[in-house]
Amino acid sequence: MVQKLVTHSETASQTAGPYVHIGLMPTHAGNSSTFETELGVSPILGGAKGSPIEISGQVLDATGNPMLDAVIESWQADAQGLFPGQQGADRNVKGFCRFAIDPQTERFTLKTIKPGPVALPEGGEQSPHIALWIVARGINIGLSTRVYFEDADVDQDPVLRRVQPRERLQTLKAKPLGGGAYNFDVRLQGPNETVFLDM
Repeated sequence: MVQKLVTHSETASQTAGPYVHIGLMPTHAGNSSTFETELGVSPILGGAKGSPIEISGQVLDATGNPMLDAVIESWQADAQGLFPGQQGADRNVKGFCRFAIDPQTERFTLKTIKPGPVALPEGGEQSPHIALWIVARGINIGLSTRVYFEDADVDQDPVLRRVQPRERLQTLKAKPLGGGAYNFDVRLQGPNETVFLDM
């Protein structure tokens, strides 16, 4: 007997949510007994050299509404532009941090030191920046972008020279608010969509 073929619709995907916090930030998700200290709670230790800064902002969807379930990881160099493990790097700068959106303020906050320019092996340098990786509901693959600083020279950065059209560079620049504070919003879609990098 020949089996009758039946066409079925594809099962709906769950993307990253709602379990992303349970796996990546269990204490934030309310499971405080998992780890004594959350992994990546700060990119710096006491005594880190450099100018302290605080970057805060929102992760916004296509309608301009904040994504409250986003988890962000950051990676950065120290104030000299050196990464952990490189000779001469600041031992009090771990470089890595993982943080979530505060449900009350609907914003993320990253407290760190301002990174220095990163020298390139072939000569030249990358402007001071912090790399971000973002996951949330509806995002099938984590999104990579960078935070540059509006008050720093970015004209010679090899990554930024590739961004077209040039007005989109503004989506990668943190705006200074004074006193070491910066605002940086991540827009997932829309006319001011953040530039995301294929890394």
